[in-house]
Amino acid sequence: ALVVRFLTKRFIGDYEANTGALYSRKFTIDGEQISLQVQDTPFVSLEDDTDSICCQEQINRSIYWADGFVFVYSITDYESYRVIRPLHQHIRKIHPNANIPLLLMANKGDLLRARQVSSKEGLQLASELGGTYYEVSARENCEGVHEAFQQLCQEVSRIIGSCNGEKRRGLHLVRPKSPNMQDLKRRLKQALTSKGKSATTL
Repeated sequence: ALVVRFLTKRFIGDYEANTGALYSRKFTIDGEQISLQVQDTPFVSLEDDTDSICCQEQINRSIYWADGFVFVYSITDYESYRVIRPLHQHIRKIHPNANIPLLLMANKGDLLRARQVSSKEGLQLASELGGTYYEVSARENCEGVHEAFQQLCQEVSRIIGSCNGEKRRGLHLVRPKSPNMQDLKRRLKQALTSKGKSATTL
């Protein structure tokens, strides 16, 4: 719901669970147009009562090629909050030295009466992980969702720009293909050869 809110400003309440949809679109950051891919990964859960996570292989593949991460939990579900820390540790094992921006989003900010996770807990976790914290409502407010994603995109774009568009070395997994991936590749090649623009992936 958050991804669709960001990309289309629409809210759709019903989704098929764990589809791992990949979205591609052109996006403007600071007046520069980039090709953006957003991988909406399947749900991650904790194994039994431990602090270890159960990750589908698709999630691991996404972690390898991502340039930024959005961690989402519901303020009405403490278990979803508990998953964030071990998931971040899992990502750091794959990218131990990489400077990868991250965004911590607390969703369902409209359901304050059912809150199980306080804003203070969210802020503390974001500070611990070195990310930015936003409390939003995908249902009621597209502006907050858009602001959060845009800030992450700006940070990713800044880091990639400082590396002259070069990807992290040592990663050999291929990015997933979306229906318009060929067009994205063509546009990326044109951008890199003309104005040095880069493709950004979340």
